[in-house]
Amino acid sequence: MRYTLSLSCADRVGIVAKVANFLAERDGFIVESAQYGDPSTSRFFMRTVFTTKDDHPLDLKAWKEAFKETAGLFEMDWKLKSNLEKTKILILVSKASHCLNTLLNQYATGTLNVDVAAVGSNHLDLEDMCKFYKIPFHYLPITQATKPLQESKIFELFQSYDADLLVLARYMQILSPELTQKLQGKAINIHHSFLPSFKGAKPYHQAYERGVKLIGATAHYVSDDLDEGPIIEQEVLRVDHNETPEELVASGRDIESVVLARAVKYHVEDRVFLDGRKTVVFK
Repeated sequence: MRYTLSLSCADRVGIVAKVANFLAERDGFIVESAQYGDPSTSRFFMRTVFTTKDDHPLDLKAWKEAFKETAGLFEMDWKLKSNLEKTKILILVSKASHCLNTLLNQYATGTLNVDVAAVGSNHLDLEDMCKFYKIPFHYLPITQATKPLQESKIFELFQSYDADLLVLARYMQILSPELTQKLQGKAINIHHSFLPSFKGAKPYHQAYERGVKLIGATAHYVSDDLDEGPIIEQEVLRVDHNETPEELVASGRDIESVVLARAVKYHVEDRVFLDGRKTVVFK
């Protein structure tokens, strides 16, 4: 069994040594470690994966209590968990199925270490897909007048399922600042990388008309600023004049699915650290 210790704190001398000594004193065997000190923010980030002598399971409660002394010395924000712990996620969708299908397929095959608590949508189009994967589906219709009530239902679902992460898998509604503030660092969105150049409807058609040579997608944490939250993952694909708008759309869907799944994977494996308006990601 493996365990992951992730932490961040103000950068100073001795952090790595203290953590390594803590693990060594308890027969912790480090199998993966990454660290980074950001000179622009003076923050330090570290992610360490370790096993134990003879692979005996840890008393996590006791280990967490013991680590508090080391964490206190550096005023760390930290987390210690086993690789058996699954992150519980709530997914929001609209009509597009590609991102949801990728996430549910990876969940069903064990590729993604999550527990999909439920799927919520402002349309009924993807209810059958959720039934196929045996995932609870919640219909959450919305109008401009009912937006506050609908968002309160979303947050109630998030809390009732004791979810750790909200995933917007091509959910075509803008979350209010009130909701994004409640979910800071706990909500991931996906969008095409044409923003802000190609806003509004049919971005791939706009891109085609401008003769773009690259298309792509960006996964980021949701923030008050539309599509400007801290970026987790991006991908691009080279295209040319031979491709129709429909072919660009198809390629874009593939990229969006892959990028969102990667971002969720990095998050649930504690590889992502918020660093002001940006992120540190240990891949």
